[in-house]
Amino acid sequence: MTAPARTARGSEELIRAEEPVLAHNYHPLPVVVARAEGAWVEDVEGRRYLDMLAGYSALNFGHRHPALVEAAHRQLDRLTLTSRAFHNDRLAGFAERLAALTGTDMVLPMNTGAEAVESGIKVARKWAYDVKGVPADRATIVVAADNFHGRTTTIVSFSTDETARSGFGPFTPGFRIVPYNDLAALEAAVDETTAAVLIEPIQGEAGVLIPDDGYLAGVRELTRRKGCLFVADEIQSGLGRTGHTLAVEHESVVPDVVLLGKALGGGIVPVSAVVGRRDVLGVLHPGEHGSTFGGNPLAAAVGTAVVELLETGAFQRRAAELGAVLREGLAALVGRGVVGFRARGLWAGVDVDPALGSGREISERLMREGILAKDTHGSTIRLAPPLTVTAEELTGALGTLEKVLTS
Repeated sequence: MTAPARTARGSEELIRAEEPVLAHNYHPLPVVVARAEGAWVEDVEGRRYLDMLAGYSALNFGHRHPALVEAAHRQLDRLTLTSRAFHNDRLAGFAERLAALTGTDMVLPMNTGAEAVESGIKVARKWAYDVKGVPADRATIVVAADNFHGRTTTIVSFSTDETARSGFGPFTPGFRIVPYNDLAALEAAVDETTAAVLIEPIQGEAGVLIPDDGYLAGVRELTRRKGCLFVADEIQSGLGRTGHTLAVEHESVVPDVVLLGKALGGGIVPVSAVVGRRDVLGVLHPGEHGSTFGGNPLAAAVGTAVVELLETGAFQRRAAELGAVLREGLAALVGRGVVGFRARGLWAGVDVDPALGSGREISERLMREGILAKDTHGSTIRLAPPLTVTAEELTGALGTLEKVLTS
């Protein structure tokens, strides 16, 4: 990277300047990024950091991947937005290739991950009324405790995280919450009103919680037997992160509907999608759903370039191979500041000995050593570097984590 353009204000001043004008949502680490390339970022003073979070998997292909930047530049010179009032020449190709990549029939393009989840909920309810025959306004959706699907009012209605939920009621009805990774509880909650079971194949925000082998296959068998939909939220886990295109592929499971986002926009523009079977997504008719920006030409161009990167399988293989390096490195730290971890592909939740500090405190210490990671809850931090990270960079980051935990 060339040296970043100097700003008139330094990091501390810029952080202070945010306080009176920005409403609170995240609690970011005290670093002000000004430039990035690949797996590395620089702050406004020119300090370099290895990005071990990758925008919560939105940056699976690293910062400013050349193929994605080129696709965006080409499209910026031609057409950026028509709204869905008109067709555009990029959308059909994007939908065709995304459907082929995910082994599905149809694509509903949206923008953010939360929009994909909201759209998936609408599709499931419409399917329940039109196809399953659930009486009007009685459809239910079964979800898992400790889920994270977004922060809209409907989504936080079925969150068990009181920080995300408290103070935002009244809440949307129609959801049943069961423990994650518990097929017996799931079966007990499903009845004739159930439109869908909505789960994350791996619970990211909860600490990269990986279910027992057979759980996802059990969800698939149960939903098929009970006559409801299996909706998999792959917004964080999908598009190469776990070593497969989709995390459900670890159990050779094919959901009825898959929710995609984050990495689908290549870290350049927000792009999300609901993909699934024709007889499910086909319940939507013109005027029943929509998005001014969903499927816009710029998003479709970047999204197509993302699909092209994944079509080779190279990034999926890379995540699997480097995932072995990540697991081996973390295993060596168990008993040396790490009390446990869960990892799949290039994604890990690391439980640090609480006596050494909270996840936030550990993340701040890593930041001071040139590594950017983020806490989840308690003393757990998550690691999700770009899939472009090298083995040497990954090993170096784990060495820095060891230093932070043992010094």
